[in-house]
Amino acid sequence: MTRFWKPGTENPRLLDDEEGGVIFYNTSSSSSSGYGHMSMDKQRQRLPVSKYRTAILYLVEKHATTIIVGETGSGKTTQIPQYLKEAGWAEGGRVIACTQPRRLAVQTVASRVAEEMSVKLGEEVGYTIRFEDITNNDLTRIKFLTDGVLLREMMDDPLLSKYSVIMVDEAHERSLSTDILLGLLKKIQRRRPELRLIIASATIEAKSMASFFNARKRQGLDDEQIEPNKEPAIISVEGRGFNVQIYYVEEPVPDYLRAVVSTVLSIDDLEPMGDILVFLTGQDDIDAAIQMLTEDSQSNRKKGLIVLPLYSGLPRADQDLVFSPTPRGKRKVVISTNIAETSLTLEGVVYVVDCGFTKQRIYNPMTDIENLVVTSISKASARQRAGRAGRTRPGKCYRLYTEEYFINEMSAYGIPEIQRSNLVPCVIQLKALGVDNILGFDWPSSPSPEALIRALEVLYSLGVLDDDAKLTSPAGFQVAEIPLDPMISKMILASNDFGCSEEAITIAAVLSIQSIWFSSKGVQKEMDEARLRFAVSEGDHVTFLNVYKGFIESGKSSNWCHKNFLNYQAMRKVHEIRLQLRRIVQRLGITLKSCEGDMKVVRKAVTAGFFANACQLEAFSHNGLYKTIRSSQEVYIHPSSVLFRVNPKWIVFHSIVSTDRKYMRNVISIDPSWLTEAAPHFYQHKQLNPIPH
Repeated sequence: MTRFWKPGTENPRLLDDEEGGVIFYNTSSSSSSGYGHMSMDKQRQRLPVSKYRTAILYLVEKHATTIIVGETGSGKTTQIPQYLKEAGWAEGGRVIACTQPRRLAVQTVASRVAEEMSVKLGEEVGYTIRFEDITNNDLTRIKFLTDGVLLREMMDDPLLSKYSVIMVDEAHERSLSTDILLGLLKKIQRRRPELRLIIASATIEAKSMASFFNARKRQGLDDEQIEPNKEPAIISVEGRGFNVQIYYVEEPVPDYLRAVVSTVLSIDDLEPMGDILVFLTGQDDIDAAIQMLTEDSQSNRKKGLIVLPLYSGLPRADQDLVFSPTPRGKRKVVISTNIAETSLTLEGVVYVVDCGFTKQRIYNPMTDIENLVVTSISKASARQRAGRAGRTRPGKCYRLYTEEYFINEMSAYGIPEIQRSNLVPCVIQLKALGVDNILGFDWPSSPSPEALIRALEVLYSLGVLDDDAKLTSPAGFQVAEIPLDPMISKMILASNDFGCSEEAITIAAVLSIQSIWFSSKGVQKEMDEARLRFAVSEGDHVTFLNVYKGFIESGKSSNWCHKNFLNYQAMRKVHEIRLQLRRIVQRLGITLKSCEGDMKVVRKAVTAGFFANACQLEAFSHNGLYKTIRSSQEVYIHPSSVLFRVNPKWIVFHSIVSTDRKYMRNVISIDPSWLTEAAPHFYQHKQLNPIPH
């Protein structure tokens, strides 16, 4: 059993005590949301942010940029857009935008605001995420969208002229798109002084953000009053916080998954009713923990636990279960990634179990490999996680690490995504928006020069950039127009020449989904057999075409998906994305044509996009060892691929995931001569026929 201790004296430690902003409320409500049957207006008035309504509207009126530091749960995300609308910022056809880093947050917040305003979602209140637009140009006045979608909107309207106020929410997450957006919004403000920006965040370093947006200081403006004031205003909004007692483990835990499960079970045994929120690193951990908990609760005859997963790829119906009230006499256990850290609010949570880790993508520009790494969270994240427990009554947070580790080892803040990411999509986006001097762009945090140079090299090799590092015409502009990874976009463009554009957009739609296969423990043999029904010797991309064809021929049947171990929601999404891609490529002048089963041209089109990801099987290799042509990295085919153990001599892959080995995902077999055909500037014959040692 994991042993915890509570530091300090009898008095519980306050959450965020060094930052202040913790207030106490008395609530006698017994409902899981803490609201009982209060009217919507009453609920809105009880949110901490409502006390600041006048102050916020005054600052937005007077200042070009307002920075709002407010804990999650203060109501800033749902209320501020409504305050702005009530104050007239959406009159005359103008729109109020609120961006979020995550798609799931966009959908849930938009639904909540539409409900509070008693309007139909998609009319006065709408949302847009990649490949899904629930808005109405004539009616929508409050629009929630991801940072990435707002960046794409700039391609059609560089000054975002229809928006009167843009609120960048959850800015502390420092996602890649958020940082690019902040840099571009600063540029737009110089051209559109009437545009108001609100930067909202839970734990942001407000002073550094204010200094980034401070035009008065940078331009050496004098103190005469300019309308609006160019100097950013900062306002701090309290959260609806009850005190949260924090417990640490006495000794470091050897296995955080087992520690999570034993902690949940002991909370269930010893603590009064209240939901439990567990933070784990990713879907695999979540599935494993759910299985362990389900097995344990069955063997112990515990029927009171409702164990639910929460991660970004979860189908909508499963997401809704997480937000529904807990039935009386039951206890909900939500096992989540860091998505529940800031973006989403789960009302009934009283206990938090924090494993202390998160999963991050870390890109190495020298090897051109992006690793998914389990890494320690920051102190800011730890405080955010603990804060989830004190929403409706005093709560408890169980940290599966020692207090000494928290104080001495944890960094204060996480590394911004821009400093650990592959910058190819970001560079092409900036180029398409007319930002030619990428190195001189005003970033909130500077990316590494190596990553920028590698991105420019990749785009140049794809024929997207010319010798002056400007977008080529038409290919560069067309690739920028398709909202996918540039290699996938290049594959679609090449398919026009090969006469297989229908097949290419199907493959592109599948590649833009995390996975179409349903993963479930204990049925590996049946799953493998199901995959074999579609598998072909050419590789995964052609297998995807067979799967999609079967799905359409079944009448898009959920029963058919279930029988074939396919994720029905993912397949529906593939179909929707494919329809959108058809419209985009037709707009770009690409002829929609099928190759009628000639898979050689499909493989050539894939090679034209992914030629930089070519590999050759090592001579005399008995364990499937490949080497990448570009950098001689040692790589293996991922066990989920239909070519696992088949080991063709030459392949191209879509991506590499790194665990104990470097594994290639989504692999297709090729003829090496196609590489010099697709990219004579990149490959020469001597590279493709290495001299034997």
